[in-house]
Amino acid sequence: MEKTNLNTSHLIIEKYLPHNFLSEKIILGNLLTNTETLELIISRLSIEAFYFKNHQEIYKAILKLYERKQLIDITTVISYLQDEGQLELIGGVSTLTELITQVPNSVNIDQYITLIQNKFLRRNLIKIGYQLINSSFITNISLETILHELETEIFNLTKNTEKATLLTNAELLSNVYNELKQKSNKNALLGLSSGFYNLDALTQGFQKSDLIIIAARPSMGKTAFCLNIASNVIKSTKLPVLFFSLEMSKEQLIYRLLSMETGINNTRLRAGNIKEFEWKKLNEFKKQFSKLPFFIEDTPNISTFEIKAKIKKIRSEYQNIGLIVIDYLQLMETKTKSNNRVQELSQITRNLKHIAREFNVPIIVLSQLSRNVENRVNKRPILSDLRESGSIEQDADLVLMLYRDDYYNSNSTESNITELIITKHRNGPIGLIKLLFEAEFTRFKNLN
Repeated sequence: MEKTNLNTSHLIIEKYLPHNFLSEKIILGNLLTNTETLELIISRLSIEAFYFKNHQEIYKAILKLYERKQLIDITTVISYLQDEGQLELIGGVSTLTELITQVPNSVNIDQYITLIQNKFLRRNLIKIGYQLINSSFITNISLETILHELETEIFNLTKNTEKATLLTNAELLSNVYNELKQKSNKNALLGLSSGFYNLDALTQGFQKSDLIIIAARPSMGKTAFCLNIASNVIKSTKLPVLFFSLEMSKEQLIYRLLSMETGINNTRLRAGNIKEFEWKKLNEFKKQFSKLPFFIEDTPNISTFEIKAKIKKIRSEYQNIGLIVIDYLQLMETKTKSNNRVQELSQITRNLKHIAREFNVPIIVLSQLSRNVENRVNKRPILSDLRESGSIEQDADLVLMLYRDDYYNSNSTESNITELIITKHRNGPIGLIKLLFEAEFTRFKNLN
């Protein structure tokens, strides 16, 4: 009985899938009569965006003619469809002549494209919903598999339905001109300031939509460094900062934050050994920092789908987000286990890059380095040391690596100095920066 009901529901869904017949006719009519709208429509609509099969075939014919750099009008489209044996299948010449009778002003064409996109998106959501219902009835499919497939489908859907932004020549020139004006002001950064001026000088700040990898071997201070950056960003911008901590609890991070900001030794702080005058520092920090939108999420094994959902929730409340930090990559999981961890991490980094672009926010992701570093005489990390490096290198816009010489060499002349090595920079130079690391306060400082 259940099976019959499901099949009946499926037939009903197929019959009443969302579509906009008139908008599809208007768009195709425009393509047949107005070359000015050709590039705009082709860049925004896929073949599948059209609901009706005959409209898909007509659009496909237009795309073929476009690829061949041939004239596109009703005569050439009829000729192409006739040669392909498709003319009668699309409804004959009368279907095409009817299309060119309803051509609106091209000024409104964007609205019709949006209507078609909207219906296409709704059809895809219905399809995903039906697949989810169907899978949920099959008890030998694990919940992890179902959730993973849902996550993948949603990511692909949002990625494929992003609107292309076509700018006129004047708009492009205006944007570049304004950017040059910003650059000419030596005190202005194009992105978020890390709080470390030598790093900012090389990167021009953390850019919106960038995926930033901060990598190191254990005990180099990755978490402390990112906590420093997060604190600097939220204090300077007052924008929400989301810190996803997969290794440490919220309480552990807050202890580190308190030590870093107040200068109270981390060990004494955790033991509750606080001097009388230090309570004033703690109270002052609590008073000031409590007003800032700093969010710590310590859910273990979090997925990119869950991260995206939490980002959306915060953005809906605050309209904007300053920075996202994820500590760390190798503790993230996909819903479906695979024997190939490199492929799993490749999917995760691709999804994170997509999230950075979708929300137009820099995402900092911490990453472990492979043990190969320990087997070399020179322990300074290089790009190939990224653990399960594969697409991490490819997807990252900026890769920073931390190295402390005094950790490996007791006789080092650079005690308490951390080298910050930029091993990849998609939009700028690579280089090396030195920072002071105060381990007792888990705090980084500019050297001078």
